[in-house]
Amino acid sequence: MQGITGAWRQWKHGRKFASVGRRCRFLGRFLEVEGHVELGSHCKLRNNIIMRTRGGGQIIIGDYTGISYYCYFESTRLVKIGNMTGIAEFTVIRDTNHCVIGTDEHWRQTPYIAEPIVIGDACMITSGAYIGPGVAIGDGAVVAPNSYITRDVGPYEVWGGNPARKIAHRTQGVPDILRKQYQDLVDKFGLRKSRHQVDDMIEKAKQAASDGVNRAALERDRLKTELDAVVPLEADIE
Repeated sequence: MQGITGAWRQWKHGRKFASVGRRCRFLGRFLEVEGHVELGSHCKLRNNIIMRTRGGGQIIIGDYTGISYYCYFESTRLVKIGNMTGIAEFTVIRDTNHCVIGTDEHWRQTPYIAEPIVIGDACMITSGAYIGPGVAIGDGAVVAPNSYITRDVGPYEVWGGNPARKIAHRTQGVPDILRKQYQDLVDKFGLRKSRHQVDDMIEKAKQAASDGVNRAALERDRLKTELDAVVPLEADIE
């Protein structure tokens, strides 16, 4: 009976997307998808996730990406998430917000900021993060819990706080005691092996991050230029 229920859930949720890749897993009963949302292959989505687009907005999610409980995505332009990235519970990713600085008008009457968001490959967005308009997060970056991201995050950087700031780099300037701690854990437990054939994808992300090139920022800038040229900004938000 559980197999029949699971198959029905896969079919029901899969129909909500503009496109959906192979072997995606929908592990929850509640999934709201409104507007144009594209889902890559081998993605895993848990319960109580909301994805909404308005006007010409789009949400595009890459392959092997996971989204945990109670996440909320909203786009009036574009939210693009790369491959093998994890979005932890209670995260909000929203490419639009009201502009309230410099005015005493009611917030419903103010103009709003709407800029594309691009999150790279192999990123780790931990619990309760907020990612605002125009942000680019580079490959392999980590966002600490309950962080408010308003600026670009470089590859392999670790950011945290409200507003967030850079607090570490995953490979540069790491104290010897932390390197030893990591090596001790590897010696004891080893590296976890993926069940999927993603070695090439991982190596490409690692190489790009090691080179220090923020591919997410370059992609964000390219998309912004394209959107400004061809897509009218239309949305009715609250």
